[in-house]
Amino acid sequence: MDFEIRPATAEEYDTLGEITARAYLGDGFLDFGEDDSYLQELRAVARRAAAAEVLVAAADGGVLGGVTFVPRGGPMADIARPGEAEIRMLAVAREARGAGAGEALVRACVDRARSVPGCARIVLSTQRTMHSAHRLYERLGFTRTPDRDWNPLPELDDITLLTYELTL
Repeated sequence: MDFEIRPATAEEYDTLGEITARAYLGDGFLDFGEDDSYLQELRAVARRAAAAEVLVAAADGGVLGGVTFVPRGGPMADIARPGEAEIRMLAVAREARGAGAGEALVRACVDRARSVPGCARIVLSTQRTMHSAHRLYERLGFTRTPDRDWNPLPELDDITLLTYELTL
């Protein structure tokens, strides 16, 4: 499948938000399903685009998936420290999986991080059950950083996000 990686347009925000929400829901990554408060974050692409870079994989006039790239700090950064960029909310529509769009989106983020002055690493958080994503990150040279694992909902003991980094 031929696709391009480019910045999302405002006209694509709703589509990408729904792709992201459906990917997380469909794969069982939202602990509280349709009632999970994170679902609104996943759908809020316009808000992400105002604070970071939102990239899409697009083909034949349609969006296949997307990712949020945080070049440095700000409201979209969860774990990035000074000198680090961050990847957030990578998702590919179920029907487009296996064609390389997810890998291309991650590679685009790595390329962007390399162009950020003073950026030495790119980091990300992932759920324990996102095994396909873990394999992708490791194949691209990311390494686990267990000392940075964290819980976005400290009031719930069993939600721990795993972290990865790639030194640029």
